Amino acid sequence: MTGRILVVDDVKANVRLLEARLGAEYFDVRTASSGAEALSIVATWPCDIILLDVMMPGMDGFEVCRRLKADPRTAHIPVVMITALDRVDDRIKGLRVGADEFLTKPVNDIALVARVKNLVSLKRASDELRLRAQTGSQFGLVPEIEPSMEAEGRVLLVDDCASSSRHLTAILRQNCRVELEVDGAQALITAAERGYETIVINLGLAKSDALRLVSQLRALERTRLVPIILIADPDESTRTLRALELGVNDCILRPVERTELVLRLRTQIARKRANDRLASDVEQTIAMAITDPLTGLRNRHYLTSHLSRLVRQAGEADLPLSVVMIDIDRFKSINDTHGHDAGDAVLRELAGRLRGHVRGLDMVCRLGGEEFLILMPETPVSAAGKVAERLRAVIERQPFTLPGATGEGLSVTVSLGVAAHEGAGDSGDALIKRADQALYRAKGAGRNRVVCFPDGSDAVETAQGAPDAPRRPDTRTGTG
Repeated sequence: MTGRILVVDDVKANVRLLEARLGAEYFDVRTASSGAEALSIVATWPCDIILLDVMMPGMDGFEVCRRLKADPRTAHIPVVMITALDRVDDRIKGLRVGADEFLTKPVNDIALVARVKNLVSLKRASDELRLRAQTGSQFGLVPEIEPSMEAEGRVLLVDDCASSSRHLTAILRQNCRVELEVDGAQALITAAERGYETIVINLGLAKSDALRLVSQLRALERTRLVPIILIADPDESTRTLRALELGVNDCILRPVERTELVLRLRTQIARKRANDRLASDVEQTIAMAITDPLTGLRNRHYLTSHLSRLVRQAGEADLPLSVVMIDIDRFKSINDTHGHDAGDAVLRELAGRLRGHVRGLDMVCRLGGEEFLILMPETPVSAAGKVAERLRAVIERQPFTLPGATGEGLSVTVSLGVAAHEGAGDSGDALIKRADQALYRAKGAGRNRVVCFPDGSDAVETAQGAPDAPRRPDTRTGTG
């Protein structure tokens, strides 16, 4: 995983060390020697994380962080303060202005890379929600309402140490409704059944494996995005780093300072509520205007706007982007032979199969008629071709069930065209046109196959008899 990192420090030796270490992990690194320069860079360069020195002449790191977090355009960027200051009061001051983490000089390389990767990963999950919400806001359907922090937070504490759990519960109950679980297996069930806004876990669980619990929480759909705060002893650095790799949002070392825990918890709850609001707006409110009523997929109207954002994002960040266009073979004959109700059933079932066999990051849309398109961010054309071939096989392998029909079901095949973003100057319309050309070649080569643009080669050879004469299928009448 790569990311864009801004290093802010007035000491050139510190900058060179951080630049070399992060560059070795293939991060895109830019540097600034002052707070003013950092604010100027962030205004034009979409970075994923900011590593910020505290002690700088003129504008110090605290003031830089305060300004970043006060600006809606940069408030979502994680800030890690790197400082020689190690007092609790300094950490609290930084947390109050919005810092996400503190690393003390000299910085441990392993801890630095682990925390940076962790924060970049968490930010991208929020960025995807934010990007989709921005797409929907073009239609005037997303209310810009800040999440309220007046209501008590809902927190699950997982701790089987009596003294530790008493101490943490006393702190958490000042601002939250807290439930305690002492068993890791039961905690997983409880977290999945109830809507918590943060889960606090004692890394030193005696009767359960805290890291396994973290892994299970991140693998479970209902808890995947719930913030996790880990409470660890200073001598548990190896396991703490592993927890960050597994997706923990924050770590607090003992002895736990009351104000620090409250501030870190408040930050996680605020982000959870913001993400929940974005997800709700995207998945419910926008759906009324931009969802295909037959299949439940995003429609062409949404696709056009969202693809333009993905193309711009891919160009700015130099990330791959691919699309897969899918067309049902001989769809008109299904309608003519079995009726339009059967055709609708095939479209609905195909939509379900496509959605069930792609990543959550990908988006399946219905272009119209029997044509579908899959947007695949951060995916090169070679990988997209393999996914397309897997989808082709999944659709061919299992017959489709028709309403009121008996027997083995209806065999259905699809043709697929794959194309990739070609860098600066490319557009969403051009990308779709290339995928359409690849699909045209797949149809002309005999259908039931995958063709990748630009070489026109099949992702897999699928014998279907003699190829038909090349022609572009009419998606409105279903002659393809």
